[in-house]
Amino acid sequence: MQEFLTGVRLLGGGWTWWRRRPGAMARGLIPAVIVGAVVLAALIALVANLGTIGDRLTPFADGWSPAWEQAAELAAQGVVLVAVVVLVVVTFTALTLTVGEPFYDRIWRAVEQDTTGTVPEGSTGVWRGAADGVALLARGLVAAAAAGLLGLIPVVGAPLGWITGVTLTGWVLAHELSSRALVARGLSRRERNALLRGHRARALGFGVATQLCFLVPGGAVATMPAAVAGSTLLAQSVLPRTGVPTGRPGAAGTGVAVPGS
Repeated sequence: MQEFLTGVRLLGGGWTWWRRRPGAMARGLIPAVIVGAVVLAALIALVANLGTIGDRLTPFADGWSPAWEQAAELAAQGVVLVAVVVLVVVTFTALTLTVGEPFYDRIWRAVEQDTTGTVPEGSTGVWRGAADGVALLARGLVAAAAAGLLGLIPVVGAPLGWITGVTLTGWVLAHELSSRALVARGLSRRERNALLRGHRARALGFGVATQLCFLVPGGAVATMPAAVAGSTLLAQSVLPRTGVPTGRPGAAGTGVAVPGS
């Protein structure tokens, strides 16, 4: 639990950059607002048609009693809603990171400079961001499918689906948001996976906290710059004290103190 809370505090640490670098953080709102408006419009359209979707998914219940037919439709709507929320979060994150690459690169560099005194010079360009976005969407589809299938379980399906969706999406968010700082240090995807698995509870704490902030109305837009800053702190905190590549030959990585520790 302590490690999980450490991850939550890292997101809180990301929010402090609104005070330290307000200009860079404010610019980080621009892509989040643009993408958020598009995603929100799609979500509103889907929710408005949720009743029709539930009816289309349950033709087998047409001959049932009204109460059971309604229960089947509500269950189908719940499954769809759980899966869609997962997809909305990962789609918003993937598109925002891709569209806002120059803005979030500045935030990342500011955090690195302020906390370590240097900025790793590994490859963190637009194409890397696009590739990470595709990977994020693919993982999001898996998480949405898992949450949706669990939602089909009678009685406990809805809460189990929500918990699974939040947990899986939190892990995906932690992994993809922290990738910029780790890739810049020359770490491969396999090495990044190993580092985060070694601090699984911390990564989950950060990711779940980010996911829950995204679910608050307007929270996704406001949280995105802080999530980029906090994920840089997360990446720094999981690095070994010595011997981690920083993107420059002969350089060594250093762990960074966790806010509040």
